[in-house]
Amino acid sequence: MINMMRIIRTAAAVSVLAFSTSIWAEEYEDVSFTLNNGTGLIIVEFYASPPNEEEWEEDILGVDVLEDGDSVDITLGDSRPDCDYDFKAVFEDGTDLVHESISVCGGEEYTYQ
Repeated sequence: MINMMRIIRTAAAVSVLAFSTSIWAEEYEDVSFTLNNGTGLIIVEFYASPPNEEEWEEDILGVDVLEDGDSVDITLGDSRPDCDYDFKAVFEDGTDLVHESISVCGGEEYTYQ
């Protein structure tokens, strides 16, 4: 009888945990936006990280570059509760430019200048 009660309690706890996890996963969606390059330079690396993070996430462009005047669609799938990010662009001449606390919630366009 005691073992049966433990099994029922464990099953109930697992069900609640599974339900809670599925709600959490659905609550935060990916953030998508279009990045426009209006800098006059070629962007060779682009990073997006949550504000106040000390380290940048990986380079979003990878082996690609973003020519001046071009744009690229970006999706950030990190399941954050908000859509505020710090951006960092690295240019072909080795310089970089950081924009802080940028909100990209509505699938809008963001022009890097």
